Amino acid sequence: MATHPLRPWRHIDRRKSRKIRVGTVEVGGDAPISVQSMTNTDTGDVAATLAQINACAEAGADIMRVSCPDEAATRALKEICRESPVPIVADIHFHYRRAIEAAEAGAACLRINPGNIGNATRVREVINAARDHGCSIRIGVNAGSLEKHLLDKYGEPCPEAMIESGLEHIRILEDNDFHDFKISVKASDVFLAAAAYQGLAEATDAPIHLGITEAGGHFAGTVKSAIGLGNLLWSGIGDTLRVSLSADPVEEVKAGFEILKALGLRHRGVSIISCPTCARQGFDVIKTVSILEERLAHIHTPISLSIIGCVVNGPGEALMTDVGFTGGGAGSGMVYIAGKQDHKLNNDQLVEHIIELVEKRAAEIEKEAGA
Repeated sequence: MATHPLRPWRHIDRRKSRKIRVGTVEVGGDAPISVQSMTNTDTGDVAATLAQINACAEAGADIMRVSCPDEAATRALKEICRESPVPIVADIHFHYRRAIEAAEAGAACLRINPGNIGNATRVREVINAARDHGCSIRIGVNAGSLEKHLLDKYGEPCPEAMIESGLEHIRILEDNDFHDFKISVKASDVFLAAAAYQGLAEATDAPIHLGITEAGGHFAGTVKSAIGLGNLLWSGIGDTLRVSLSADPVEEVKAGFEILKALGLRHRGVSIISCPTCARQGFDVIKTVSILEERLAHIHTPISLSIIGCVVNGPGEALMTDVGFTGGGAGSGMVYIAGKQDHKLNNDQLVEHIIELVEKRAAEIEKEAGA
């Protein structure tokens, strides 16, 4: 994120990490922070899995993860990888054969913990398969599944145990001269996850995958993730992320982008600035914003839109947005274009007219970008 000459307080210095590739997506270094989600369909059901991947990709997902617990899943993975519009990460836990099969099937990345998949020979076989097929690897440390020797040593999941686990897995890959990996140290506790990520960021230059694991339902999980991930991103930590929700995976993608947009780290789609409403509102702001969010979801071009109920804050907010509407009196309000008053508009024409203006501005931006 560039520093504005008059707004140095809006600048985030990202941690310097090395860059790897997950298929066509760069992760780390100066690459944009990518947003991921994970399918919750039966991987063997290719049609259902691809439908979910496509829905997430349409919402903006850069990378999708698919669980591969058995041979049926890795058999299906070949068609899934071939038809997917985004790179696929194969989620592997303990069986080294599934990892090899996933690499052969076209996975762009393997999510494994090298120390959990068997002896040194099996680990080398997986690493060789990843290398031969151009797969990167994500080391996925989780507070809920730490190795027994670390729990015996520390007594409970703690940042030190999670960091040590991650570094042990890193050492296995590096001892086999494999360096195309990223790493996560997830926990459901925000404090535990943040402390582990902060320590990990100091201990390695590997790209970091952020997540507050098992964060909860749609609302609570989004809030929890925004606090945990937002804190880390603000401090410059994180190269790719997933918001883990007990909800439709599409909602994970939306939440991920909203977190990045709030920090100015990614810009995608329409950012609506709207007031919480009060007795001064000149129109039904809540209903209007809800409709606009749904009707403008198809726009991917970064555009700012202010929808404010009255003239107390409306003109000031409109100064900083591409398109704005401020409620007035007598059933009408003022439309702003590029921060300036443009024309009055009756409230009953508000939704359709604002959609038309936003779509027009998106087309202009796309044309300017292609010129």
